[in-house]
Amino acid sequence: QVRLVESGGGLVQPGGSLRLSCAASGSIKSIYAMSWYRQAPGKQRELVAGITSDSNTNSADSVKGRFTISRDNAKNTVYLQMNSLKPEDTAVYYCNAILSTRTDYAGRRYEYWGQGTQVTVSS
Repeated sequence: QVRLVESGGGLVQPGGSLRLSCAASGSIKSIYAMSWYRQAPGKQRELVAGITSDSNTNSADSVKGRFTISRDNAKNTVYLQMNSLKPEDTAVYYCNAILSTRTDYAGRRYEYWGQGTQVTVSS
């Protein structure tokens, strides 16, 4: 059993900052990549930023220069530092991980999602 638990969402004024965290726990062997997605009301879920096990990152054009993704491999945790927040950043933010488990000896990769955390940017 693997769980992803997000934290750090909330209400913030435009121009403010928030830091999201996502901790993976359970029978994890290796985590290959962790990402943050978001879904605003009436819109499709979209990739915000991702990071591989060797810390290669990518991010959506809409957040470049404002959001930074990082990870702590020892803690199986990924972070999303969000600065200069805009009302259009309002969404539920989901953590995603691609990983292998200790119970699958074939070493197959699985995708897991967190439950989501609400970020609201409003004055």
